[in-house]
Amino acid sequence: MIDHPLDTKGLQCPLPVLRARKAIRAIAVGDTLTVEATDPGARKDFPAFCEATGNRLLSVGEEGGILRFVIERTA
Repeated sequence: MIDHPLDTKGLQCPLPVLRARKAIRAIAVGDTLTVEATDPGARKDFPAFCEATGNRLLSVGEEGGILRFVIERTA
């Protein structure tokens, strides 16, 4: 399993999710995408994104105002 970072800090909805959608299509099934975001709306957007795409949200965290979402590509 390889982790792929995606920096979406400073971007507002819907750009973080759109960038994540593009990035997750480019990685292998079983790999993870770690998205860093500062948009507060991302807290709701990424769980909904994972549910809609069939990918697995492994973790959500926040440190210093930066939200971090780890998504496993399963679909």
